Amino acid sequence: MESRHAKRISVLGISLSLVLVMGLLLPASSYSQFQPGQKRTVKDGEKLKIKGAILNRDGELFVVRDVTRTDTVVALTDKTKIKVERKGLFHRDKRMDATVLIPGLILEVEGKGAGGRLVADEIEFTEADLKSAITAYAQTAPLKQKLSESEQKLADTSKEVVDTNKRIDEIDQYELVKVVTVPFAANSATLTDKAKTQLDEIASNAPNAKNYLIEVKGYTDVTGEASKNLDLSLSRADAVMQYLAVKNIPPRRMTIPMGYGESKSGATTPAGREAENRVDVRILVNKGLSK
Repeated sequence: MESRHAKRISVLGISLSLVLVMGLLLPASSYSQFQPGQKRTVKDGEKLKIKGAILNRDGELFVVRDVTRTDTVVALTDKTKIKVERKGLFHRDKRMDATVLIPGLILEVEGKGAGGRLVADEIEFTEADLKSAITAYAQTAPLKQKLSESEQKLADTSKEVVDTNKRIDEIDQYELVKVVTVPFAANSATLTDKAKTQLDEIASNAPNAKNYLIEVKGYTDVTGEASKNLDLSLSRADAVMQYLAVKNIPPRRMTIPMGYGESKSGATTPAGREAENRVDVRILVNKGLSK
């Protein structure tokens, strides 16, 4: 019994060492890299308990997405208790430090609202979910477990987070080989016939390429409200991505579509403003294969 217990502690110790390394090496991924969810504003003093997966973390703040794709900004303090739930009659919950809070980890957060955020009093997760998050980042086989419908949704969200962060982390391994500019009519996110022709060409050439990645970036001209332009640019980028997906470009080959709003070029002529209403499709290839 003693050797089995010691072995279990040793395995968890190795896992925690991996977490510490990951905490130092993982990029500070932008929240905007993920498909937008509904943002929760927590009222000052409101008590709240949520369960979800960590989207990203920036120091003492991290974003948790629940099964309804509602995103909550969580704030850590010196008083926040972080613990892992350990199953078994003789296993007590173990206190942890904030280094274990990595993207993809499924957890429960309980606390109170302040400034729209949830200030965490207590954070809890299972030993299995911690190991799953570590395993996913270590790129080994994920742990298999029977999940309820809500747990499966959280697991799917966790996988989306991990995969996205990996793509962000690996982007420096690629170099730009081509940019295709897809035009849009003013105030519209509808693909034109010319745009579809350009995207059809990209899709037809894709099967011949290896280890490629596609970035989709949307823009608008400076006319109109900035907030509406940001939404329009994202809608344009999303329209391009959806079209490419229908044309059998695997989603794993595309980063999350991004909208950048106004291009800020300051074009004053009709032709100049027309050029700003566009989506740039950037095709990247692994550096090792392009040499």
